[in-house]
Amino acid sequence: MITLYGFGPGFGLPEISPFVTKTEVQLKMAGLAYRKERATPPASPKGQLPYIVDEGERIADSTFIRAHLEGKYGFDFDAPLNLQQRARAWAFERMIEHHVYWALVGARWVDSENFAKGPAHFFDGAPEHRREKLREDAQFRVAENYLLSGLGRHAPDEDIDLAARSLFALSVQLGDKPYLMGDTPCGTDATAFGALAGILTPFFTSQLRERTEEFQNLTSYVNRMMLQYYPDFAWIPLRQAA
Repeated sequence: MITLYGFGPGFGLPEISPFVTKTEVQLKMAGLAYRKERATPPASPKGQLPYIVDEGERIADSTFIRAHLEGKYGFDFDAPLNLQQRARAWAFERMIEHHVYWALVGARWVDSENFAKGPAHFFDGAPEHRREKLREDAQFRVAENYLLSGLGRHAPDEDIDLAARSLFALSVQLGDKPYLMGDTPCGTDATAFGALAGILTPFFTSQLRERTEEFQNLTSYVNRMMLQYYPDFAWIPLRQAA
């Protein structure tokens, strides 16, 4: 059986990491049996989560995990798509992982209130005399990567405006379809769901979440995907809870 290593539930989500969520949803899409274990990034071959162990083979990075699943188990996540649609799906996946994701990082790690509420607690188990220093160092490293991503070079309102343009593109692509590319979910739906759910969780308050909520088809999409792939998780959509 495949073992998936991730962070586990938290922040009002069934899985904290959008990338672990992506892989977990793709395992569900493929109908592959798996078990899930908690891990920390240093345990991974690439120093990041997720990674899987499949019959003794360790594969890290969600994109390479997908390639492994397709190659070994013969499951094509984009089976309903023609060549042009496959290219478009890949382009949207890159946009989500290299733009929308970093907006999520900014809202979760760089914002001081959200950091204190969420990621700061990753270090609660550290020795008390080292705890605060570990928190400061981790937030600094993430903020530095946020800067390097490009979004962090802009004023707060400007980076949200840029992220909103990508969200608009996703909203237009989704339209009134149940999934990004049509009536059947594809691999990129797992990517989009992981990132959008991470933004929309009511656990955090942010301008990014407020702007995302303006796209009603995206919020409905996350609700549908959550019900489909995590039916036992107590997800309360913000709009319905208000």
